[in-house]
Amino acid sequence: MIEIKIGGMSCENCARHVREALVKLEGVQKVAINIEEGRALVEASRSLGEAEIRAAIEEEGYEVQAISGA
Repeated sequence: MIEIKIGGMSCENCARHVREALVKLEGVQKVAINIEEGRALVEASRSLGEAEIRAAIEEEGYEVQAISGA
């Protein structure tokens, strides 16, 4: 399980953009977004690199503050 702390998510539309960006990464099986806590939990069938996670989220205009479990 990968936990990502994300800045700038404030609504369901924001969460949808982040979820869609993460689901596009190869091997991602499940994404859960918590807007109030500003975090995403990701389950993947392969190891995801921090750089690819950051790139996917930041491309949508959100700030990756921390990644654990990657």
